[in-house]
Amino acid sequence: MSRIGRLPIPVPNGVDVKIGTDVVEVKGPKGTLCTPVCPLLKYELADGHLTLTRVDDERQTRAQHGLRRTLLANCIEGVTKGFSKGLEVIGVGYRVAVKGNLIELSVGYSHPVVVDLPEGIKATVEGQVLTLSGIDKELVGEMAAKIRRIRKPEPYKGKGIKYVTETIRRKVGKSGGKK
Repeated sequence: MSRIGRLPIPVPNGVDVKIGTDVVEVKGPKGTLCTPVCPLLKYELADGHLTLTRVDDERQTRAQHGLRRTLLANCIEGVTKGFSKGLEVIGVGYRVAVKGNLIELSVGYSHPVVVDLPEGIKATVEGQVLTLSGIDKELVGEMAAKIRRIRKPEPYKGKGIKYVTETIRRKVGKSGGKK
């Protein structure tokens, strides 16, 4: 039995879960999310808990059990609390600004880089920290990764765009190895 898949998902008050033939729709105070239904699993909603059980014990079914449970748990958490990811811009002269649904990054190129935010993602800036937030965990993570790819942190001076929780392993320069 899957350690993750067997756990019931608590459905808080104010969250409406509709199990259809193709998708499971989750409605909450922050919005609506959908996740596809796997035909290898049975979805049951009873007394405030959502449980997933396997139809058979095949390899593919076992692989989907934990995955689909986690995707549903992320949908429920997204429509109640939401998700956020923090990015830190480090470097002399490096700046970040939010203008509506556009993010303007000045990170050492000859021109500012403009990133267009998709529907459902909000960005805020406090000093050098850019915070992306939204209800879809996958979309928030993907946008944070795209922005980080613009100027990855380098190991010598630590300049670039990094996650707030990330630590950069620093290297010594040319003169660091001489004695």
